Amino acid sequence: MRDFHLPGRSATFATNGMCATSHPLAAKTAIDILERGGNAMDAAIAGAVLLGICEPQMTGIGGDCFVLFTPPGSDDIQALNGSGRAPAAASAAGLRARGHATVPLNTPDAVTIPCAIDAFCRLSADHGKLGLDALLAPAIHYADQGVPVAPRVALDWPEAGKILQGHGLDHYSNNGAPYTTGQIFRSPGQAEVLRRIARDGRDAFYSGEVADDMLAVLNALGGVHTADDFAAPASNYTTPVSGPYQGVDLVEHPPNGQGATAILMLNILSHFDIARMDPTGSQRAHIEAEAAKLAYDARNRIIADPDHTARLDHMLSPDTAAKLAALIDPQNAMPDPAPVAEAVHRDTIYITVVDRDRMAVSLIYSIFHGFGSGIASEKFGILLQNRGAGFCLTPGHPNEMAGGKRPMHTIIPGMLGENGRVTMPFGVMGGAYQPNGHARFVSNLRDFGMDPQSAIDAPRAFTDSGVMKVERGYSDAVRAELAEMGHRIAIPEQPIGGAQAILIRPDGVLEGASDPRKDGCALGY
Repeated sequence: MRDFHLPGRSATFATNGMCATSHPLAAKTAIDILERGGNAMDAAIAGAVLLGICEPQMTGIGGDCFVLFTPPGSDDIQALNGSGRAPAAASAAGLRARGHATVPLNTPDAVTIPCAIDAFCRLSADHGKLGLDALLAPAIHYADQGVPVAPRVALDWPEAGKILQGHGLDHYSNNGAPYTTGQIFRSPGQAEVLRRIARDGRDAFYSGEVADDMLAVLNALGGVHTADDFAAPASNYTTPVSGPYQGVDLVEHPPNGQGATAILMLNILSHFDIARMDPTGSQRAHIEAEAAKLAYDARNRIIADPDHTARLDHMLSPDTAAKLAALIDPQNAMPDPAPVAEAVHRDTIYITVVDRDRMAVSLIYSIFHGFGSGIASEKFGILLQNRGAGFCLTPGHPNEMAGGKRPMHTIIPGMLGENGRVTMPFGVMGGAYQPNGHARFVSNLRDFGMDPQSAIDAPRAFTDSGVMKVERGYSDAVRAELAEMGHRIAIPEQPIGGAQAILIRPDGVLEGASDPRKDGCALGY
């Protein structure tokens, strides 16, 4: 139990249903859907689409999603890949010929075809109960009427908004200035798009006037996208990957997501006696940082479009983890691996819902960088993701850009299972940090016996681009010790990541946890 003399956040407990996510309006909407007779899939879709209005710098209908879920009354975890592909005419060779070593972030070259809408329509039809019109109604209402900008959103807006251009500035700035806390953000164009999808389904987004609006801005800026590219998106069901750690199984979405990186990282950490270390001490932070360097290096070599990922079994092999663990010096930091040739970033949203039938949904949804590509369509204000920057341009690499191919994605939903029973859908936002965040969260639970809220609250560290970012929750003494080990230390301007989780307890009680680094909460009924 937390010390109630100190600032903090209590977990939320309920029995009928629970949602945990990064904005209170989305959490309330999800619970409203459950109380109306919807199931966890309905609630997760409704909350996720609304988050595109509440947190427009993080996500939106111009983006992608990944989902893990269990059917009602089942512990069979299923996965859906809602990520889009590069346009057919996309070419790594063409970008190299223009002098690019990486995909330029804020150009049509980085815009892959958004697939989240196709995924939401498919999941609603296959696993929902209420229908798209009911699920999209809350987002339509708030897009029309507006949402007061929340504090974390206002913190992100000035920096992320620097990449907005053209129609993006028209739709996502307040007369050219960032929105501030409490100001009302509206998106009537998106409300109209959602009304058409509610009435006519996915085709209202991928063809006709809405698709033409997106194509017009992309083509005007030199994009190679066509109407055939926008007609083609198709989400697909796939098989999760998993690995054990200290008595639980970590279940992740397979490639082109980077979930296997979290499994490899935990496999490496299993070779060290983490439980005997101080959970906020330098030794644990050092070992974790070294394990992350090795796991991420493997990710950069292996993870790609599922049709091009050939060494996943090697990445998940205990033998691979044992060999990598042997490379870690407990007292000295190793050199950083070669920089990744594709872009990674922190911006996304995550929502998890569990209903009275114990259907569990773990859903992550993103436009990649803050405000995506910065490119928005003129009439409807659909902000287009820059997921194509997740490709690399290295000839022959599994993740080399090519037409019709999916890039490596940073977004990863997670679930935990124990003895064949699903015990916790969870996610840790934060782009490149996400596998590290998953591994730390699981380690906090299993090595140190923390409850989910405490495991989320605990301070974080992450080595990114050669710098070990150490949150203010660590002591100055720990930072000094890490520096002595050879780490380049910095206190990040913004907190690292943001997590949400719902523990399905054996007694039937649901325990929700939500990260104070975000604006959201866990709500139940």
